[in-house]
Amino acid sequence: MTAMNATVLIIEDEPDVLDLVVFHLKKAGFQTATARDGDAGFAKARDLLPAALVLDLMLPGMEGTEICKRLKADPKTAHIPILMLTAKAEEVDRVLGLELGADDYVTKPFSPRELVLRVKKLIERGRPRPVEVLTWGDLIVDVAKHSVTVKGKPVELTATEFKLLATLMERRGRVQTRDTLLTDVWGYEGDIDTRTVDTHVRRVREKLGKAGELIETVRGVGYRFTDRP
Repeated sequence: MTAMNATVLIIEDEPDVLDLVVFHLKKAGFQTATARDGDAGFAKARDLLPAALVLDLMLPGMEGTEICKRLKADPKTAHIPILMLTAKAEEVDRVLGLELGADDYVTKPFSPRELVLRVKKLIERGRPRPVEVLTWGDLIVDVAKHSVTVKGKPVELTATEFKLLATLMERRGRVQTRDTLLTDVWGYEGDIDTRTVDTHVRRVREKLGKAGELIETVRGVGYRFTDRP
């Protein structure tokens, strides 16, 4: 995953700090999502499954420590790298944050350049190794052999359709925007007609039959390969 398609969620209630973090992450090529209170941030983290989370400790509603604890306790979100960003600089606060599962800790005031570098490192460390065989129920995608089967029967996909399906399965449960898919599957960047993605998703669904329902439409955003059994 590169900065061009990685989404970082920032949960921060101070507008100036939030704007500063968003500006520098976008400048570095990241996509960003934001929340200004703990409850909304926790819900957004579970829905988006971002590549990384920048989390303030002192928030309205659910506190940052509680958000961290809940996300790390849930198998669905435990993999999300968390960088705590806070005015609490005492050693006991840093230790508490790390004990709750935070992956890194930056205190305010902070260097935006350092924060961006730390986020990049967290995402790099958490990048999964390539998987040669992807399975979900009766659907098997053998990346090494470039083959797809449903209930043991082969499914003929074009090279682009295969890459699209494999990309969605590798990121199971995470919403992929049309722009992200255009970049990662087609290698397009810039103003390209996103209907290209819709057309290919429709073809893949048709070829997979019943298994095509595993590819969910997220209205107004893009697509997601289900993480539900």
